[in-house]
Amino acid sequence: MAGFERNARLGELTAESERLHAVASQRVDQHDAHLTALSAIAVAGAEQRPDLLREVAGAIMRFYPRVIGVSLVPLDGVGGTLEIGIKEAQLGDVIRAAAGRSTGAPVLVRHPSDRPAYLIVKRSPNTEAARYGLALVIDAEALLDGDSAYWTRTETARWLALPDGTPLVGVVGDGRAPQFTRALSSGTQPLVLKTAIRMTVSDSLPPRRVALVFALIALFGFALRVVGRQRAKVRAAEARAELSGLETRLTHASRVNALGEMASGMAHELTQPLTAILAQAQAARHLAARGDTDRVAQILEDVVGQTRRASAILERLRTWTRPRARNAEPIDLRDCIRVAETLLAGQAAELGARLNLTMPPTPLTVEGDRVELEQVLFNLMRNALDAVAESSGAREVAVDASPDGEMAVIDVSDTGPGIRPDVRDRLFTPFVTTRESGTGLGLALSHRLVERAGGDLTVIETREGARFRISLPLVREAQEAAE
Repeated sequence: MAGFERNARLGELTAESERLHAVASQRVDQHDAHLTALSAIAVAGAEQRPDLLREVAGAIMRFYPRVIGVSLVPLDGVGGTLEIGIKEAQLGDVIRAAAGRSTGAPVLVRHPSDRPAYLIVKRSPNTEAARYGLALVIDAEALLDGDSAYWTRTETARWLALPDGTPLVGVVGDGRAPQFTRALSSGTQPLVLKTAIRMTVSDSLPPRRVALVFALIALFGFALRVVGRQRAKVRAAEARAELSGLETRLTHASRVNALGEMASGMAHELTQPLTAILAQAQAARHLAARGDTDRVAQILEDVVGQTRRASAILERLRTWTRPRARNAEPIDLRDCIRVAETLLAGQAAELGARLNLTMPPTPLTVEGDRVELEQVLFNLMRNALDAVAESSGAREVAVDASPDGEMAVIDVSDTGPGIRPDVRDRLFTPFVTTRESGTGLGLALSHRLVERAGGDLTVIETREGARFRISLPLVREAQEAAE
């Protein structure tokens, strides 16, 4: 019986430890998404708009109480450090040193205080030319918190340490050897979880239970089977209730992650108007130098328009927690293609690439948000230019637009190296990218925006290069004109 009781307690310890391991692994994986979102905002303009970073960081800390601090530190020492959350230690030098050791993956560092916490440090952008060190401060004890009362028992113990053995949670050298040891299932934060349970003779052979077992064996064999079945049902019900609660929490976490992803996507969208403003300002400077003031006025009007577009994008980011009606209107897709061509003409010229546009003489009118559809075409054409930059042969990007029955179809193809088979099925998944400096948000965002307009974005098989197809329903007048 002692052996049975011991095995039962060890089995319970293993089950609770594996459940805790799964929850903690899920939580640390969410930290990577937070870092990516915050890094995208920092690169897009943390110095000009620190309030955006503070707003997103504050939302993350509200929904994830274990994230107790966010720090953005200039690596060159010029400019102030942006700190959100706890400020009980000077983290600037610690973050710079950790970012200097990074070779691409985040670096884990023990918090320089008595608090059981650690830092996840990432370069931003994640290249050798990084400008910032970005860090999340994680409360390690909160990382292990849950609704299970098992770990409140005095006979149980848990430890959590950094991969190099630096302790975070638990008393080192308390005399108990761990009976469960496993690293968290995270490629960037493989923290080591250890657990143990202390068992005495009375724990292994509780007097009351021994007496009850002998009495039940001697007098109530049948009743023993009934009690055993009832106990199994109770445990199954408790397990189902706990699993239901865990699923509810994970569903909530998924929704909050989507908010962080949306913030990153909006920051990604700012690239378009900023690129346009830069190109138009440079053109205006050249025209002013030549004295061509008539054309300067028109260019300045375009700069004002793009600035208002950037302001609209920022306003969308500020109100992303409130529902809003889409700004759907009839749009000629040919105009959206021309806008994207204008924005990317400079990049194409630098690469020696040719943009070939084929469009019908009649309008391709669909209903949607103009800014969103322009963003989709800009993303696809820019990706195509990035792809042909790796080609040693002809560098061509073709955009073919035409009506097809009740649909408007736009094909964006290139003569680049094509799409690797290992990422083809995950192209529209957030943070999946084949470029070292890519964010993995462009295609995921484009796919979502096209679906929101009632259409579809797909990859078409080709012998060489890559081809993406946008299909959107034509409005009735455009269908009749096409027929």
